[in-house]
Parts: sequence; structure tokens; C-alpha cells
Amino acid sequence: QAGTEPAYVKEIKRLQELYAGRMNILLALEADYIPGLSYGFSTQKSNLGLDYIIGSVHLVKNSHNDVLWFIDGPKREIYDKGLNELFGGDIRKGVTAYWQQINRMIQEEEFDIIGHLDKIKMHNQGRWFNEDEQWYLDLVNETIALIAEKDLIVEVNTRGIYKGRSETLFPGEYILAGLKERGVRITLSSDAHQPHELSMWFEDAIATIKNSGFKMLSTFSEGKWTEVELT
Repeated sequence: QAGTEPAYVKEIKRLQELYAGRMNILLALEADYIPGLSYGFSTQKSNLGLDYIIGSVHLVKNSHNDVLWFIDGPKREIYDKGLNELFGGDIRKGVTAYWQQINRMIQEEEFDIIGHLDKIKMHNQGRWFNEDEQWYLDLVNETIALIAEKDLIVEVNTRGIYKGRSETLFPGEYILAGLKERGVRITLSSDAHQPHELSMWFEDAIATIKNSGFKMLSTFSEGKWTEVELT
């Protein structure tokens, strides 16, 4: 019904009042970017009454059809199958398509945070490519430059580590160093799917972030992004 406040907004407002002064409760969304298929981020933010949007890529589109390569989830067999079916097993083509899709998202959409930036490495685990190969570094550096140009915040995501699917943070230390060099802001997230995961691996993540030269984290409060000192 037109003009009726959605139930989820009412619930958020109720919780905000209940926990006022004790907890900062926000309404946000991780939005998937798929060229030609996903809804515009700014429209979603306006229609859903969101405080902010995290833009992410979980499904990679090739240039020939709308079949998608699912790079996430617990089963690397699905990753391998999609790579073979959509890109003929050519990891360089598949990975390049991933980073190019990230770049299109940065250039075409309006959002606040990039989620798990180098997620493409999760099911690789040293099998298909090495992250220090020059072609891969060139893709990474191009994206870092775009992020800096658009003044976006990058999420430092711990989920891959505590779920045993990655030996490093999303993004890894090379990218963190590149972000620091270009003055890109970061925020910290566990990408929790369950309450007990809310702050998992934060202590070690903060140590890694500090080692990369960061002294501040971005946090959203009272309708804006502010910087808080790492302790």
C-alpha cells in the first residue's frame, strides 16, 4: 500500500529506540553487481531507505551470454565447473572478467563500500594462478586506482579465514599496501552470517591492518562516515 512504512523499517526503528545509547543499529545492504541484470544501487538505496550499500561481485558474467560463474559458496567444484564452462578453463580470462566487472561496478554505480575485493582468490588456493603474477597484479593495480579516484571505502573482510577458505584476508596484504599508498579508506567486517561470527578474527585482522600502515578505520554514525583510530 502506497505510503505504508515497510515492516522491516518499523522493526529497525523499534530496535534503534530499544538500544539507543548502547548500540548503533543501521539498515544497509550488500548488493550484487551483475551487468545488465542487477538493479541500480542508488535506486535500491532510495527505495529501501538504506543508510549505505556494500557493492560486491559473486557472479561473474562472460561477454557472450547471461550464464554466470559463481565464485563464492563452500564448494570449489562449482567454481571449477563454471570456469571450465564459461571460460574454457582459462583462468586468466575468468579472473580478468571478474576484475573488469568490479571496475564497471565502480564506474557505473553509486555506493559506499566495496565488499571482499579479491574474493576471486577464495577457491583458487594456489591451484590455478599465483597472486604475484604480473598480469594479476596489473588487474589489481588498475582497480586500486579506480577505487582511489572514486573515493570508495574498502571492506577488510575476515570471513574467508575463520571459515577456512582463505589463508589471507579479503583483500590480501599486497592490496592493503596499495590502498594505503593511495590514501583509500578501509572498514572492518566479519561478513557474519550468524551472531557468533560478528567479531571473528578481528584481533588478528587489526594487527595485519596496522602492519600495512593504517591507523584509522571508517565507521558510519549519525548519517555520515567518520574515521576512528585503531587501538
